[in-house]
Amino acid sequence: MRTNKMKQKILSGEPAFGLSIMFASPQMVEMAAGCGFDWVLIDCEHGAISLESVEVMCMAADAAGITPIARPRSQDALEILQMLDRGAMGVQIPHVNTAAQARAAVQACRFSPLGTRSLAGATRPQNYDLPERAKTYYDDANREILVCVQLEDKIAIDNADEILGVDGIDVFFIGPSDLSATMGYPGNPKAPPVASAVNDTLAKIAAAGKAPGMPAAAGAVAETVGKGVRYIYTHVPRLLGAAASDYFKAARGS
Repeated sequence: MRTNKMKQKILSGEPAFGLSIMFASPQMVEMAAGCGFDWVLIDCEHGAISLESVEVMCMAADAAGITPIARPRSQDALEILQMLDRGAMGVQIPHVNTAAQARAAVQACRFSPLGTRSLAGATRPQNYDLPERAKTYYDDANREILVCVQLEDKIAIDNADEILGVDGIDVFFIGPSDLSATMGYPGNPKAPPVASAVNDTLAKIAAAGKAPGMPAAAGAVAETVGKGVRYIYTHVPRLLGAAASDYFKAARGS
């Protein structure tokens, strides 16, 4: 199993920049690598991506030298397993609201004796056992797989101290969109109560010596990095929209 360079970067204190992709496109994965992104988020929670496409997008990521992280449709252990068996180097697990759910997420990502991840032969991450499975594969997978939990509901923010006490989590990701909805300000993450909850939780994560994560478009990325966030991504439509705006401004001379 290859080294997860993106995970190493985050755990060393550096920001790692990703591109969230919600549609099946290995070509977009290759372009993300060519543009200089450290990783891609293959979004199966909100996106229209099949398991077969997850695997092909992971193949493209491996070939292009970029780290594939997948967001499963739920925190169910089988959903997590399917992402990892396709070759994802990590998972971003949605709606983790309690310490018990956080512990279950970690368990689902780790082979025994560190967890309960189901063990199967001849999967792609094991090189299909051709010519034979690497003797260190299970230890390598337990070490290299990145575990990111999403704190995106008000209850998760209320339980942040307990969730931060769970071992084995690499990134604590704040989802401002869902958080704004559960706090009564749907679609307005800049509402003062929501912004305050985000900033307070980021400070808690940093104070615990953990790695914070958040999305950030171009207009907010410098501020986000300045808050100590290390796991950062933007979305393809936002990136394309900003580039299109610049293009047409140049075309119209304005």
